[in-house]
Amino acid sequence: MAGALLAASLLSGCDRIEQLVKGSSQPAPVAIPAQNNGQVAMLLPDFTQLVSRDGPSVVNIQASRENASPQQQSSMPFPVPEDDPLYDFFRRFMPNQPQQQDQAPEESVSYGSGFIISSDGFILTNAHVVADGGQIRVTLTDKRELRAKLVGLDKRSDVALLKVAAADLPVAKIGNPSDLKVGEWVAAIGAPFGFDNTVTAGIVSAKGRSLPDETLVPFIQTDVAINPGNSGGPLFNLRGEVVGINSQIYSRSGGFMGISFAIPIDLAMQVADQLKTKGKVSRGQLGINIQEVTQELAQSFGLQRPSGALVVRVDPKGPAARAGLQAGDIILKLNNQVIDSSKDLPMLVGALGPGTKIKLMVWRKGIEKTLEATLAEQPDNTGSAKPANDSAPQGYQFGKLGLTLSELTQEQRADLGIRGGLLIQRSQGPAARSGLQAGDIIVGLNQSDVTSIKAFEKALADAGGHAALLVRRGESVLFIALRTD
Repeated sequence: MAGALLAASLLSGCDRIEQLVKGSSQPAPVAIPAQNNGQVAMLLPDFTQLVSRDGPSVVNIQASRENASPQQQSSMPFPVPEDDPLYDFFRRFMPNQPQQQDQAPEESVSYGSGFIISSDGFILTNAHVVADGGQIRVTLTDKRELRAKLVGLDKRSDVALLKVAAADLPVAKIGNPSDLKVGEWVAAIGAPFGFDNTVTAGIVSAKGRSLPDETLVPFIQTDVAINPGNSGGPLFNLRGEVVGINSQIYSRSGGFMGISFAIPIDLAMQVADQLKTKGKVSRGQLGINIQEVTQELAQSFGLQRPSGALVVRVDPKGPAARAGLQAGDIILKLNNQVIDSSKDLPMLVGALGPGTKIKLMVWRKGIEKTLEATLAEQPDNTGSAKPANDSAPQGYQFGKLGLTLSELTQEQRADLGIRGGLLIQRSQGPAARSGLQAGDIIVGLNQSDVTSIKAFEKALADAGGHAALLVRRGESVLFIALRTD
């Protein structure tokens, strides 16, 4: 992405990044004397041993892309408009950039980093670095350039496995991300903007970050300086072990702004093992849609505190339906692992293979129940429901709630694949403040089906002041808490 963005956004492709490599087993500390009494105030790690010992396992990657769109055609690691004041600087001074006349008219190059995980030439990087790539070239720290074969890639985790024909290569040590602590020093080595063997360092800012549309990866967040060209490179701890693969940045401008994200290396290695043996990744799935449990929803469902994953839709042909899971159930545990947040569930299920038998503890109408399910294979693409037509017959007003509702026509029900539901014609007052919108379709209230106005009125009377409405909104399904007293 080029130029300043109006809102912060997650950048992918060449805008994804890489983190610096960490020190050796016990990096020599640097003492910084305090100004008041000369005593040591803080210790900073020395990364020199780490860079010299583990740096050779880091590689630079260039993947050519044929038939690229005009927006993709660029000799830069990221697109810089020709009218940008920095365009001439990057064109003239960025290293390792092919001359424009040497490239085919319809070819672009994707730049990134990676690291060697076996002495016989297997290399890990980001999937977006080599996706849709033609020829892949890997450059080692000793200046050797090798042609690489794409063994396989997994776009959901953004992990790719490459293979070069070489032996006795330097190998990166693999660490354990679960041992990482927030505030711990980490480092990265890569090629930001084409400047190879660049080292940067920082700390772990957070763990288990769930990003939009990235529900399968519990990202490691750091403040290590990373920029376009760092994508796919390793994140090291102070023992010189790789704990993550740098993948994304959060930025307003397209460059580093203090927030970067890495894929935990244990997850990446699981993906790499499947790519190596099968050429693809198989993941388990339950066949449900879920959402976060807010404080208001917890009260509506009778939970003491907000936790778990709230089921908003169950695929009638999926494993969850066969296990007896219902919309409105709150999944509290999976195989005795507590689900503190809804983001935990997809990560846990995705880490299990198809055919795995699991136990689910769910909260249903004030009672804990245990269900057993057998995971199915997660498809590459999920189907989507048709949005409802917002034309409706006579409206019924619920002035105290700020709602005007109408029953769905038979045609609308058929299009949505539901037995009933109420279309919100108007939302104001309490309903609007709760987040209900005109065009939403109410299909349930406190785990009771809403098939008609009469059914809604009865469920509302039994709500006891707290109502959790199950709502269809376009292609999504969600629960919305609405105060009725």
